[in-house]
Amino acid sequence: MIVYKKTKQKFMDDVLKDSIEDLIKDAVQLSLHKRVGNSEYISWKNSLMYMFKVLYSDRIPSDAVVSIEYNIPRTNNRIDFIITGLDDKDEEQLVLIELKQWTKVEKTNQDAIVKTYFKGGIQKVTHPSYQAWSYKNLMESFNVYVYNKNVTISPCVYMHNYVDDDVITNEFYAEHIHHAPIFFKKDIEKLTKYISSKISKGDSTDILSKIDNSEIRPSKSLANVLSSMLQGNQEFTLIDHQKLVYETAVELSTESSVEKKNVLIIHGGPGTGKSVIAINLLVRLTQEGLITQYVTKNSAPRQVYEKKLTGTFKKTEISNFFSGSGAFTNTIPNSFDTLIVDEAHRLNEKSGLFQNMGENQIKEIINSAKCSIFFLDENQQVTLSDIGSEEQIRKWAEMYDANIQILELESQFRCSGSDGYLAWLDNILQIRETANIVLDTTEYDFQIVETPTKLKEIIFEKNKESNSARLLAGYCWKWISKKDLTAKDIVFPEDNFAMQWNLGSDGMLWIIKPESVSEIGCIHTCQGLELDYIGVIIGDDIFYRDGKVLVDPSKRASTDRSIYGYKKLMKENPQKTMKQLENIIKNTYRTLLTRGMKGCYVYFVDKELEKYFRQGLKNNEY
Repeated sequence: MIVYKKTKQKFMDDVLKDSIEDLIKDAVQLSLHKRVGNSEYISWKNSLMYMFKVLYSDRIPSDAVVSIEYNIPRTNNRIDFIITGLDDKDEEQLVLIELKQWTKVEKTNQDAIVKTYFKGGIQKVTHPSYQAWSYKNLMESFNVYVYNKNVTISPCVYMHNYVDDDVITNEFYAEHIHHAPIFFKKDIEKLTKYISSKISKGDSTDILSKIDNSEIRPSKSLANVLSSMLQGNQEFTLIDHQKLVYETAVELSTESSVEKKNVLIIHGGPGTGKSVIAINLLVRLTQEGLITQYVTKNSAPRQVYEKKLTGTFKKTEISNFFSGSGAFTNTIPNSFDTLIVDEAHRLNEKSGLFQNMGENQIKEIINSAKCSIFFLDENQQVTLSDIGSEEQIRKWAEMYDANIQILELESQFRCSGSDGYLAWLDNILQIRETANIVLDTTEYDFQIVETPTKLKEIIFEKNKESNSARLLAGYCWKWISKKDLTAKDIVFPEDNFAMQWNLGSDGMLWIIKPESVSEIGCIHTCQGLELDYIGVIIGDDIFYRDGKVLVDPSKRASTDRSIYGYKKLMKENPQKTMKQLENIIKNTYRTLLTRGMKGCYVYFVDKELEKYFRQGLKNNEY
């Protein structure tokens, strides 16, 4: 959506009249229905004065067109500054400029991520070169006018307060800077030259309006890139009943419309292939020319599956196919053909870092798509904020008068395909009664170990086979290494055991980065993912007494937000809240104990619980 669009000369006049920031503020509020904060208002006042200086040159034609705060169709992304015009060959050109007022950044070890002061504190944010390039990629990949008419988009960054200190331009970020060069405080002349090298004639064809009014569809070249990633990749091969679910989802997606919305709910336990189907659907529907995204609340599955498709840890042209569940609070109704929601049980009511945005993620997803597909396992709800359930999805689907279809994935391919192991876990954790009272460990390699050190030794040895063994733990230890990088989080002094959480170093890619076997994962970085072998430390938030498996939420670490606010809820409704907490803690361990396809090794803090589990093993040799 176009917010502000005028010729270069008229933009210069607006700046000279000291009215530019007010014009932009009024336009944003009128066109985008967004409230403008004071910091954003001041940023326009400052940054646009610098752009005035950059454009104050006859080398950039006065009838080139300036657009500010352009909202890319069907997204919440806004481009700070755009200049459009023609080159010497009369070909359409668009220069995209990401404006930053930053004065200092810190390097991280994550691709395309830096740290800087943002929203009141030091935060991890996207490197501005990647940000600018991703906007270009979004337009080139999905805007029919751009890719059919070969509009040239040149992204760059202008950090008008920043003096280059070799941090923002560190070699680690070189690839992104190559795609979108950075101009600094003293680079007014360089940026002027860059723009004039792209645009030598005015915008006589109203380029941005044609882009803004264009049909939005994935380009064939992008669909081919996605398709080629799946070819020969055994990890994404559909098996048995998965194929039926997949074909049903394709059929519903292709026949959905604004008048005929569809909601498909797919139930499936651990290892039934929910994510495999979801990724196959993403590729197939994109090939069909449908606007499709793979959506999860946690970023871990998105990052891992993107890496598995591309074979690289770096951001690529397919990054725009992956989205967080909180991205649809302001989406225009039916903007997407299909939204594929993996781990739908983890959806929340509110969105945003402080859960203060939007109304309900399920409602917003169904509102945003003609067809919504939810992959669901209600036994994997692991926080007080998780609301994803068939009941909730049905409620909102009915409100939108959508057709509802329910499917079930039954066969599971994790835990050596042993449905008996999953049923045994449910029984022994006292989640539900099953006939599987005793586990035959010849069907699935389940072992109880006596010390955390022994557990670590087993996992380190198993990891040598194929980098597919990791340690996990219940969140009963504070994340102290967040502030002190040398500190150890999970410590058993009597066993000479001390390790860190994985939460900070490798981000959500911990589960597949080779060196990360030396760190311990938690529910937030492993849910929705699988390994060959897992070692689980079961903390003291769950214990066994007098024939009952009980939970103690007070043993959860204060740095864990999963049950934040439970003390207040206990005062309001203690019985209901305690049942919720019991479900969350037991579901957490059920999830951790089902991440391993070939084997699971366990250390118990509570020795009564360990004894109880040993009694549940066939031919109790322990």
